[in-house]
Amino acid sequence: MRALRILTEEVANQATVVNEFEQTLLRIFILIIMFGLGAGLTPKDFGLALRRPWGVVIGWVTQFGIMPLTAYVLIVTVLFPFSSTEGVILVALGALIMGSVPAGTTSNLFTYFSKGNLALSVVMTVNSTLWAFIMTPAALFVYSRLLGLDESLSIEFRELAIVIIGLIIPVGLGMLIRKLSSNIGAVLELMGGVFGLLFIPFLIAIWVPRNWELLLTTEWPTYVVAIGLGLVGIIVAYYFSKLLRLHPMNARTIALETGINNGPLAIAVIVAVYIDNPGVDQILLVPALYSLFIVIISTLVTLVFRRANIAAEQKIPNLL
Repeated sequence: MRALRILTEEVANQATVVNEFEQTLLRIFILIIMFGLGAGLTPKDFGLALRRPWGVVIGWVTQFGIMPLTAYVLIVTVLFPFSSTEGVILVALGALIMGSVPAGTTSNLFTYFSKGNLALSVVMTVNSTLWAFIMTPAALFVYSRLLGLDESLSIEFRELAIVIIGLIIPVGLGMLIRKLSSNIGAVLELMGGVFGLLFIPFLIAIWVPRNWELLLTTEWPTYVVAIGLGLVGIIVAYYFSKLLRLHPMNARTIALETGINNGPLAIAVIVAVYIDNPGVDQILLVPALYSLFIVIISTLVTLVFRRANIAAEQKIPNLL
């Protein structure tokens, strides 16, 4: 909890000031989201995942393989060649962090709406969140050196670990609460999902007005990277899963889990690590834009998945 307190206090002390009321809301949002994530997981879900582990394994590969690689490719093919902004290296850093964090709880809701495998989705989210302790620093280490980022912009393992641990602890507590009381756990799970959807608009509401001029002057390559990161991740993960002959329900789940990264965690990492960097607003640019557009992209993808599912059910009515 101390890490969470430090994190929100750092948010409050940014150049773009967050007042005490907004600071309290940030704490509440983060706690409820992470509690809900843990409360949504039961021993039965683990049992299903262990009996059929391919979905989790493939999801792990796509999450920490496709997404960081996608961020890197978009940076070197779109951002660097076509952007003329002086702070392009800071924007690239934000994009790389956004592509290296694990899945977020928002993916669970879109998986449910798209008629995917909700149990697999929840297990994958928790699994990637726990693995983030190792894989996020590893991805940042590898790709930041490929991009030639200045060492002054590197993230120390200890700093990143404190932020991630501070967000993982509530997940474990949520699982414990669910085990002790299924009713309270169900309420926490529902609240976590709702607050997961509200968190992104809330951050945008307090960040966008104070950085309006920055958004107006943002070049199109930055928008392409922010939008393309989620869209490409979803498409590549879906067809990769289809290529491996996974059930369409699981393919939809892995696609959404891969493309919908944890925007709040990416923002938390940036704020915690780069709070004193004068270019922190530029580092936050891609995660903020990604968080906005991924909701729109996921909604459209969910509609496509639902139509495909309805068409399949009409073609084979007795398919279980």
